[in-house]
Amino acid sequence: MAKYSVHQQPVETLLAWIKSGEIAIPEIQRPFVWNSSKVRDLMDSLYKGYPVGYIITWKNQDIRLKDGTLSNGKKILIDGQQRITALTAAVVGQLVLNKDYKEVQIKIAYNPTAKGDESFFEVCNTAIERDPLWVNDISPILSGQMSISQARKAYMALNQDADEDFIENKLEELKAIKNCQIGIIELDASLDIDTVTEIFIRINQKGVVLSNADFVMSKIASDEQFGGNRLRKMIDYFCHLMNDGSFDKTIKQNDKDFVESDDYKTISWIASVKDDLYQPNYLDVLRVAYTYQFNRGKFSDLVALLSGRDFENRTNVQTIAEESYQKLGIGLVEFFNKTNYQRFINLIQSAGFINRKLISSKGSLNFAYALYLSLRSKGMDETKIQNLVKRWFVLSILTGRYSGSSESAIERDSKQILDKGIEAYLNQIEQAELDAGFWTYRIVNDLDSSSPVNNAYLCYLASQCKSNESAFLSESMSVRNLLEQSSNGNVHHIFPKNYLIKKDFKKSDYNQVANYAFTEQQINIKLGDLAPKDYMAKVVDEIKAKEIAINENKPYESEYSSIKSQDVLIDNKALNCIPESLDTSDYTHYNDFLSQRRKLMAEKIKAFYLGL
Repeated sequence: MAKYSVHQQPVETLLAWIKSGEIAIPEIQRPFVWNSSKVRDLMDSLYKGYPVGYIITWKNQDIRLKDGTLSNGKKILIDGQQRITALTAAVVGQLVLNKDYKEVQIKIAYNPTAKGDESFFEVCNTAIERDPLWVNDISPILSGQMSISQARKAYMALNQDADEDFIENKLEELKAIKNCQIGIIELDASLDIDTVTEIFIRINQKGVVLSNADFVMSKIASDEQFGGNRLRKMIDYFCHLMNDGSFDKTIKQNDKDFVESDDYKTISWIASVKDDLYQPNYLDVLRVAYTYQFNRGKFSDLVALLSGRDFENRTNVQTIAEESYQKLGIGLVEFFNKTNYQRFINLIQSAGFINRKLISSKGSLNFAYALYLSLRSKGMDETKIQNLVKRWFVLSILTGRYSGSSESAIERDSKQILDKGIEAYLNQIEQAELDAGFWTYRIVNDLDSSSPVNNAYLCYLASQCKSNESAFLSESMSVRNLLEQSSNGNVHHIFPKNYLIKKDFKKSDYNQVANYAFTEQQINIKLGDLAPKDYMAKVVDEIKAKEIAINENKPYESEYSSIKSQDVLIDNKALNCIPESLDTSDYTHYNDFLSQRRKLMAEKIKAFYLGL
């Protein structure tokens, strides 16, 4: 039996369905990823009668109501959101959000006199606005705000030599875009989410792969009975405000009912916060709320639960749907809670991960936040929570626990923590995975890398930030200070890059993370391209001169280092895991240096973890 139907509807009808809610699309759109030229091309294809692809909808599952009857679910938009957004922008004149979450207008201009290879449509710009041959914006004509007669008269006033009948015919052709047919594939409600995903991928081989989180977002946007559409709005508004605090003005102008609600109070605080660590998107918000409240990892299960799925009897029941929406709502409110959020951010920063430059895994952050919310809900002592969450977070970073496709790992960990308790399960993982071999061999091997987003290297930097350690050859500036100032402008190649290039070393060799150290920029520049033994000799000589000058109460200069004593230099090299052999090293010792330093860095990472 066919699990889908295919039919066509005119653009005008499709937009009417969107407006009436018969097809449920997100009330607040995520950023519009098409550029303006693609909107132009869509209008040109419709105008010329070319196919523009299918819109895919999935009928929301019917739910068995308390009176025994079945609900009549709306259609969920599975694919085609960008095309529909483009149509509403060009036809209705609706504002869209760009990638920076700014509201912009996309005006498509029309030239009725275009000939040959000339385009009838262009994205409106200043030059087009000055050219009388162009109708600057087609939306008033297509939306009915301006009649064909009015449009013709306006055009003729600027182009008195034009053929009036010809122009009127062309404007009628333009307006006929509203009658162009668009194909709709309607998937049956009986299809499960994995089948729907497979259909989507097969139809859109070159498109963006639809994630199950997108299904959840479309699912909750389509629900009014249990307040799913309200939850969707909270998620979207929170993520928009996170990226652009000024979006708060747009909310206040356009959604006064929401501003007067408790939902607005729950999320509005984020507009005035600069979060340089987490910056969750809609997927992260859903992931944390879902993991925290349901102790599950697979979003496909969440879609089923929100549909009221009784997994035992294989039916959809209203009470299960209602309870699932309530639980998801609780999870979201706890996620958005200002105290929870800021305490969690402070907890992660106190572990040395001071900003997003040191975070390679959003998955690890998401699970850590879900764990934090869960432990707080159980009334556990805050000091104990901090210790457990820090250890879990760093362990998951070091082991790459949630890298790649992580739903299975999240599901497993959630169940194990629920069954065994966090302390017992964490101790079990530490004994099994963080054994002597891990610290002696695996971390050392992981540091054999030229990637600055290497997990072990980022944990090494976090350890320096946590202890507020001084930068290499600096007494006054910490690694933390330099990381806050720049992402990589203060990274010094201990064996200078150009020095190694001249000795025929490859990029993958001289850019080893074990050859990196954060250094004050002026020191980095002054050290130049000298061999380590040569620049360290200058550093040592300068420090000796400083010690004499300080003893004699005389002024001194700092060119190669801000360190003022040899004892501090020894400590500084130890803090930065610099082998003593550096003072006598040239390019022939480079590989030995890397080997020695990786071991020192691994020891530091181990001490860092054990000290959390």
